[in-house]
Amino acid sequence: MNVGKLRNPIAVVRTMIPNLSAEPNGSRTQRVFRRIRIAIVVVACLVTLQSVLMVLGAWRNDRQIERHMGVAEAEVLSAGPRRSTIEFVTPDRVTYRPELGVLYPSELEAGMRIYVEYDRNDPDLVRVQDRNAALAIIPAGSIAVVGWVIAGMALAATGLAQRRIEAVQSTQGDTRAGKCE
Repeated sequence: MNVGKLRNPIAVVRTMIPNLSAEPNGSRTQRVFRRIRIAIVVVACLVTLQSVLMVLGAWRNDRQIERHMGVAEAEVLSAGPRRSTIEFVTPDRVTYRPELGVLYPSELEAGMRIYVEYDRNDPDLVRVQDRNAALAIIPAGSIAVVGWVIAGMALAATGLAQRRIEAVQSTQGDTRAGKCE
């Protein structure tokens, strides 16, 4: 294996970036590793898309609440970092316990009395007052960044594995060629 090529950052990056078109004289190993690299990039893109959709979904829920906003005092029945259940009474004296809990539930504790904003047309869509989709940006962004960091490491590992396999195959080919002569 040529150590000089591993120290060349451009050569390493070229082995990590998937080539979408097959090389005409490419070996079976090259085709397999190209497909693996493409799959890694596709998965990273899907994770990024999921993160973007998470923020867009939160933004959409906020717009829906703001179109038909009602405000009520609520009691936190159970609290967790991702899901908190609440109970609130609307001005027309109907009690609601949203099945999916309240949006943006961080820093809530059971027994707290809080104000919530809800969609009067769909009282199951509720958020803690003065919280909005901006709170979803950091978690979604961190998911996307971690996804790309993992993809980068997987691409680097794939590139190194390909180099090692090709080096072994070339030395085996050299010894076979020497035996035939």
